[in-house]
Amino acid sequence: MKAAFYTFGCKLNQLETEALASSFRGQGFSIVKVNQQADFYIINTCTVTSKSEQKARRLIRSLARSHPRARLIVTGCYAQMNESGLAELADNLVVVPQNRKDTLLDLPGLLLRQAGGAVDLKELPGVSPPCGHPVFRFQVEQFSFHSRAFLKIQDGCDYGCAYCRIPLARGGSVSLNPEEALSRAVKLEKQGYREVVFTGVNITSYNSGGWTLPELITGFLKATSSMRLRLSSLEPEMINEQLVEKLSDRRVCPHFHIPLQSGSDRVLMLMGRRYKAKRVSMAVDLLREVKPEAFLAADVLIGFPGESEDDFQATRELIEELGFSKLHVFPFSPRPGTAAEKMKEHTPERIRDQRVKELISLSKELLERYKQRFVGRRVEAILERSSVAAVTTEDRAKKWRGLTGNYLKVEIEGIPQNYASAGSLVAAEITHGGEIYRARFLEPVEL
Repeated sequence: MKAAFYTFGCKLNQLETEALASSFRGQGFSIVKVNQQADFYIINTCTVTSKSEQKARRLIRSLARSHPRARLIVTGCYAQMNESGLAELADNLVVVPQNRKDTLLDLPGLLLRQAGGAVDLKELPGVSPPCGHPVFRFQVEQFSFHSRAFLKIQDGCDYGCAYCRIPLARGGSVSLNPEEALSRAVKLEKQGYREVVFTGVNITSYNSGGWTLPELITGFLKATSSMRLRLSSLEPEMINEQLVEKLSDRRVCPHFHIPLQSGSDRVLMLMGRRYKAKRVSMAVDLLREVKPEAFLAADVLIGFPGESEDDFQATRELIEELGFSKLHVFPFSPRPGTAAEKMKEHTPERIRDQRVKELISLSKELLERYKQRFVGRRVEAILERSSVAAVTTEDRAKKWRGLTGNYLKVEIEGIPQNYASAGSLVAAEITHGGEIYRARFLEPVEL
């Protein structure tokens, strides 16, 4: 039988889809692309924005029309928040909420044993995992859709920000115990992965067995030797001297993501965020002390209820002052079940959209300014995929697409065949700028 997967949303969702695909493949399924014919289509949804929900509904309807004899399985955070509404979209659809997503790891074996899928997915049994919590059953040793590895160390959130549904969909914060986390990291290294991304809803809240995130980073650096480490989003108020001391290690990628949301103290208070603009500046200064040329990305939420022109200008000024490398700009829309849904003084859509447009333009300027600094420089990149077929020279040099430690996309030419494979870590010199840098191979990299 064949299965296809599609993921909306964050790196955590991507990891969980990888784990599901790994389970299906390991139990006899063939994995195909979502635009190909399959027996099962698994759609992993997101509820962060109404736009992501709209995209999910559109895909579900399209697949249901195109493949009426296939079975559609919809899971993820949106499935948790609107199970009954999604169930009405198609007759050949089953909804598995986020809090039961892990049961899908057991589905392929059950389907194959029962010849063709006459299984009530709602009656899949829960499993008590040895790692302490069902959400940490999503373990991957061989990734299907990524050349870099992802390691889930945390899930859920205790923050309760006024605009966010994630705590409603995923619950409170839980952490994978450190022994299991390091064991999984070592297994990934043995599989040949040269980069691992620590993922979670809020990894700065990691806390298990007396270990917090700095201790886990130290443990990772001691337990492994040939992998670099990339961190997902870091909350500004949790970026302190203890953490950045660990981030100074060469194997920690100089790429950090901060959920800024606003540069206005008044709006941050209304949002329920746990910091003020001054604390963000302090966090950025600390990061740049240990990684002076780090790629710093920021989330910004525009048009929050009550956001004035002065609030918006405070946000813009803080972004320019701190010199972020890229912005992820989100227009506010009230999410059902959140405190912000009931707030008044909504920013008119016309003004909100104009502010969004302005910050997207600023983001392009910031990114171009950052990228230009690296033309003519040596970088280290993980190879992701070949961009052209091999040519018939002695070393059969290829062009490969890759990702640098500071998150720049590069196309590297002149890579000898024995180093040209997905997941390899190589050094290159950037020769030309552009949306995707052009670079020439220098040497393989040993960490």
